[in-house]
Amino acid sequence: MNKRFFLKTTTATAFLGLASLAQAQMTPLKFQLDWRFEGPAALFLTPAAKGYFKDAKLDVSIDAGNGSGGTVTRVASGAYDIGFADMAALMEFHANNADAPNKPVAVMMVYNDTPASVMALKKSGIKTPADLSGKKLGAPVFDAGRRAFPIFAKANKITDVQWTAMDPPLRETMLARGDVDAITGFTFTSLLNLEARGVKAEDVVVLPYPTYGVKLYGNAIIASPKLIKENPAAIKAFLAAFTKGVKDVIGNPGASIQNVRERDGIINVELETRRLKLAIDTAINNANARAEGFGQVDPSRLSLMASQVSDAFNTKTRVNPDAVWNGSFLPTKAELNVLPKK
Repeated sequence: MNKRFFLKTTTATAFLGLASLAQAQMTPLKFQLDWRFEGPAALFLTPAAKGYFKDAKLDVSIDAGNGSGGTVTRVASGAYDIGFADMAALMEFHANNADAPNKPVAVMMVYNDTPASVMALKKSGIKTPADLSGKKLGAPVFDAGRRAFPIFAKANKITDVQWTAMDPPLRETMLARGDVDAITGFTFTSLLNLEARGVKAEDVVVLPYPTYGVKLYGNAIIASPKLIKENPAAIKAFLAAFTKGVKDVIGNPGASIQNVRERDGIINVELETRRLKLAIDTAINNANARAEGFGQVDPSRLSLMASQVSDAFNTKTRVNPDAVWNGSFLPTKAELNVLPKK
C-alpha cells in the first residue's frame, strides 16, 4: 500500500464517518398531512424544501393523507409521530377512546377558523342557511363540515336535511349536475373543485361556518404522546421551523407552490396557488387568528368547541379541552408574529 493510497483511503473513511455521525444526530420524524399534495400542503413542504427542518436537526418525511380522521388514527397508532388534522376529529377520537393509551395532542393551531362551509348553486334558490331546511345535502361521511353540520344547523335553526354520501372526488360533480342541492366541504377545496368542473365562482353560494355562528377551530398540528414524552425538544424544533416556513409561504404563495409541484408534478399551478391564497385569507390570516395570535388558542373558545363537538358528534364521553391541547411547545410570541396586518 503506497502512502498516497493510504491517505486517500483514510480521508474517505473519515468523511464517511463524519457523514454517518451527522446523520445520527438528526432526529427522524414521520409527518402525515390531512389531505393530498394541494396548495395548503405548501405550509409544510416549504420549510422542508428550504432546509428549515434540517437546520433544526430534524429529518422530516412528509406523506399525503386521506382525511383528518385517518391522520389522528395513524398518529395514535404510532405509525406517524406528528400530523395535521381537524381539531374536531381529534376531539372526537379522545371522547370515543377514553381508555386509549396513545391519544394524540394538538400542539399548534394553524387554521384558526374552520374552513368548512355549505356550498350551493345560485340557481337552487338557496341564499341563506335557513333555505337549507328540507334540502338534500351531500358530502363524504367523514367530511369535517358534514360531521359538524349539527352545530351549524342548531345555530341557524335548520331542519329536515337529507344526506347523500359519496367518495370525495364525486362531491362537486354531484352538486354541479344537480344530484344534491348543496354540499359541505372546506371552502378552498370545494369552491375551486367546482370551477375545475366548469362552474363559475359567481354562480356558487358559499355559507362559511364561521360567518354563521360556528366558531370552531380548524386544523392543528398534532403530536403523539410518545414523542411528547420522549423528545419534547423535537416538537419545539419542528414548530419553530414550521413557523419560519409559514412566514415565507404567506409572503410569497406563488413561489411556495413550486414546492408542492416538486411532490406532485401534475398539479395545476395556477389553481393550487389560488387555493393556497384562499386558505391563508380565510383560515390562517383572519381576524380571530390576528386577535388570538398565530398558533395559539383561546381557552374559553376551546372549551365551547369541546362542548359543541360532544353534543354534535354524540361522543361516548364528554370532550376534555385540557386533554386535547398542549401549547407548551410553541415558539416565542416574537417568532409567532408571522401574520401581516390587513
